[in-house]
Amino acid sequence: MKNALRDVIKQMRRAYSFENTNNQIVKNLINSSVYQKSKNIMLYYPLKYEVNLLEILKDDTKSFYLPKIIKDEMLCCPYKVGDELTLSSFKTKEPLTMSADKNTIDLVIVPALCCDKNNFRLGYGKGYYDRFLKDFKGNTIVCIPKDFIVDTVYPENHDIKIKYIITD
Repeated sequence: MKNALRDVIKQMRRAYSFENTNNQIVKNLINSSVYQKSKNIMLYYPLKYEVNLLEILKDDTKSFYLPKIIKDEMLCCPYKVGDELTLSSFKTKEPLTMSADKNTIDLVIVPALCCDKNNFRLGYGKGYYDRFLKDFKGNTIVCIPKDFIVDTVYPENHDIKIKYIITD
């Protein structure tokens, strides 16, 4: 079920115009109280068919982090505009900086193909974020167009529920 949904959503995303909703989602994120209260924020470098949140990196009142995959583990690495990035095996950009303590992170902005009405997300199927968030104490947000909110993503025991969903 999950893999079939993943295939359908990936196809929908390729046809979706993210430019039409991206600015509103970024604005809604910045105006959210959870973002405003956070000082250390981990976000992701977007793939082609994802919401692009890189605009928030201009906020000099925050410290930002990007994920970096090493073997089966996801690390959070400090990042600021202008830092060198490298292309990962997943075709996304990762920092060259070394890992920080994830307990310093207040907010993790988690990528998702879609989310359900119970705040579970459907990711790309490798489980990196679920393992990373397993014992994470801070807040979690998915920023996604409302067109990608579905009835269920068929969550399993290892799936981590997201605290907030920001849409357009």
